[in-house]
Amino acid sequence: MLRNGLEPWHLLILAVVAIVLFGSKKLPDTARALGRSMRILKSEAKAMKDEEAR
Repeated sequence: MLRNGLEPWHLLILAVVAIVLFGSKKLPDTARALGRSMRILKSEAKAMKDEEAR
C-alpha cells in the first residue's frame, strides 16, 4: 500500500486540494503562519531539551 511513502504525484494532489480549499490568495498567509508555528515549536523543543540536560 504505502511502500514508498509520499511520491511526487501525492504531493501534487495535496497541492491542488489545498488550492481548492483555501484559494490561491490565502495560501501565502497560511504558509507564513505555518512557518512561524514551526519555528516556535522548534525553539520550545530546544529549550525543553536544554533545560532537561541541566
